[in-house]
Amino acid sequence: MSDSTVTRPHTELRTPGRAARELDLKRSEYDLAVHLGRIRTVPDEGGGGGHRVARAEIERLRSDPGFPETLRKSVLAVGTREGAALLGVAPTRFTRLARLGLIVPVTFYLNRYRAVVWLYLADELTQFAAERSNAFLLSGRTPEALRSRLAAGVDLRARNWRGRHLGFLCRRAEGPWQRAGALAALLDPLQVSQIVQDPYERSHLNRFRPGPPGHSTPGTPAAHLVEKIATASDPDEIAWLRADLARTLDEARVARPAPRPVPKPVPAPPTRPPDPPDVPGRPARGLLSRLRRRGGG
Repeated sequence: MSDSTVTRPHTELRTPGRAARELDLKRSEYDLAVHLGRIRTVPDEGGGGGHRVARAEIERLRSDPGFPETLRKSVLAVGTREGAALLGVAPTRFTRLARLGLIVPVTFYLNRYRAVVWLYLADELTQFAAERSNAFLLSGRTPEALRSRLAAGVDLRARNWRGRHLGFLCRRAEGPWQRAGALAALLDPLQVSQIVQDPYERSHLNRFRPGPPGHSTPGTPAAHLVEKIATASDPDEIAWLRADLARTLDEARVARPAPRPVPKPVPAPPTRPPDPPDVPGRPARGLLSRLRRRGGG
């Protein structure tokens, strides 16, 4: 069970929609709060991989003197223009900082033109701006080493988001198979099949492999784009995920091997009835039959 999970009777659990209403949050704010560990959840006993919120957790959050503003502020996510204003820089500089991986997106969505819109935690941006060591990044000429990386086309936004998303999935994992599923979620299925060659293990692993985020209809261009963002693409990132998946699978096999079909018992060959015992003085059965046939002829 993960550190952010609490156990309560099912009658005291709230669905995500109801929990969001009781906490005065929009659904997107609620989802982000769960991702960030601001709201502790418990697995839904009904199955399906969902989570619920205990009534005690709702009461804990509502008892905060700053509720609901404090909770809302902790999950406030802003786009490039608002983020640039928080840092006191132009949007173009903000985008360069994000591409370099100096600020990390917390989530994203696709606009009506299917363009990716990255969102950043306002609290983290405020802290970034307050760090004196970051002052040279917010004004003046960008250092040559960073400019050369930008000129080479570096863009770490998707990769850094994947790393953050993996942390969320692993926090919710309740065992090594779930952690392996979280790692597999960021790899192309071909990469996973190369590591998990046993078909029964691969089928079992897929039970714990969460799908890509978002609510796009499967098979649509938007869904394909989200899947691309959620799949590792850099060689070193892929190598790290593959190695971690192989190690986690070793732990999963020891903890609980993947189920396999029970082999059917092999039926025993039919047995012929035993010959009657020989009676002293009586001819053998075969000889007696031959004599009878001759007498009849």
